[in-house]
Amino acid sequence: MRKTGILAVVCAAAMAACAETVVDVTSVGEKEKTSVSINVTGQSAAAYAATLKRNLELTGCFVVRGDGAVKVTGTVGGSVTARGAGKIVTAPAPATDDKSARMAARRMSDAMCEAMSKNGQKGFACDRVIFVSRKTPRSSELCMCYPDGQDVRELTRDGKAAVGPRWKDANTVYYIGYLNGGQQIFEHNVETGARKVAFNLKGISSPAAVSPDGTKVAIAASFQGNPELYVLSGGRYTRLTNTKTASEGQPTWSPDGTKIAYVSDETRHPQIYVIDVATKEKRRVTAKGSQNVDPDWGSDGRLTYITKRGGLSQVAVMDPKVGDSSARLVTAPGSWEHPAWARDGRHVVAGRDKALFVVDTVEKEKGGDEPRQMFKANGNWITPTLMR
Repeated sequence: MRKTGILAVVCAAAMAACAETVVDVTSVGEKEKTSVSINVTGQSAAAYAATLKRNLELTGCFVVRGDGAVKVTGTVGGSVTARGAGKIVTAPAPATDDKSARMAARRMSDAMCEAMSKNGQKGFACDRVIFVSRKTPRSSELCMCYPDGQDVRELTRDGKAAVGPRWKDANTVYYIGYLNGGQQIFEHNVETGARKVAFNLKGISSPAAVSPDGTKVAIAASFQGNPELYVLSGGRYTRLTNTKTASEGQPTWSPDGTKIAYVSDETRHPQIYVIDVATKEKRRVTAKGSQNVDPDWGSDGRLTYITKRGGLSQVAVMDPKVGDSSARLVTAPGSWEHPAWARDGRHVVAGRDKALFVVDTVEKEKGGDEPRQMFKANGNWITPTLMR
């Protein structure tokens, strides 16, 4: 694999499958954050311990220190156990090098989060992040890593523009590419590198969003004029919008697959709308701010999006059934863009100032953390999206 001056580290191997984890929970704790101490031995123990600490603290549920109430002990290369407050979590820790030790630590972090966090919060350490490395105005590549910012690798090396990645399933992503001169939507297998043209539409297309059941794709395309919202299913296109003086884009599905949130500039300022796929009835759900873009619909029914107010952008969260009155700003003003939910329903990954961050949407007074930069490396890193 060709190294670039932008990526600090590029790893070519695919992620190992997550091993089965045994969880024994005998009581449920209610503390805001659980203290954890990590004392493991064996090959690559340092890499395992550092990665486990990083991922546990990213959840917002744990703090790692020497006198933790939960003790993590064991042998990297064998198995590791977390014990404390009447709870036991045991996970295999197969490791032949630092990379496999880091993967084992991510699995342990997810198991501990679900077993030991308040309300059984899901972990997201094993969920991969796809993002774009923008190198020039006409050249950008797809990349992938984990929320802890480690094991970054390039997925494409074309010297062309690759934009708008969206996960199709656990192993493949859709993205917009310009390999053949015009714009096409490609399907790329992140494990094998196999790639094919998924949609070849005339005109301009938006990123393709897959429905929760995997049977339909929402897309905004201009092959019949200005960009309108369509649903593709079984080789057929169903047009949902007909706004001749506006452009639609950035579709995202509701958890039950009956509605789509999208962006339209029919008021001359980009705002977020929700449309019913069956009836085609739509309603505007944002009004505050000069523009509202980049929606992502989480599994708990909330939207995260970018709102621009006073010339600066912030990550916001809202209940689309309620609308603007439920909106809450979860970051300070800045250059935020493209938030995407993690599976825990608490965190989003988002871009800011050419870097990527894990953003806690819980209020600080309730134990929420400041945004944490995923990795530090020279470059322009944009449009992250999580597999969840």
